[in-house]
Amino acid sequence: MEEKERSAYVLQDKDQSGCIRIANEAISQIAGIAAMEVEGVESLTGNMAGEFMSRVGMKNTGRGVKCLVQGERVRIDMTVTIRFGHNIPLTAKLVQEKVRSAVENMTGLTVEHVNVRIDKVSVIQER
Repeated sequence: MEEKERSAYVLQDKDQSGCIRIANEAISQIAGIAAMEVEGVESLTGNMAGEFMSRVGMKNTGRGVKCLVQGERVRIDMTVTIRFGHNIPLTAKLVQEKVRSAVENMTGLTVEHVNVRIDKVSVIQER
């Protein structure tokens, strides 16, 4: 009883008392927030427009995250920056697990894939 409508996942109640729509952007934000909670993740990396917006103070937690919803399944692609010194494969695996858990628990969707692309390694310079 679900349908895809204007980049939103629609949940329809069995008794037809109404419906709930979850926008793809909301799913992307859930995934982005979950990824940022993993130790070693410095930031989510988006496109140039997103990078510019973050530098002028506009925060977008869905930046660097794309989701594709098909039926009750979702595929998530994300690009992250890892802090120098952290184990990249382990950190990426933790991101996958945290994102999968958060999205499934909050939306009821089944996460098929969480693809993590490491775009950069950040170095914190001490003065």
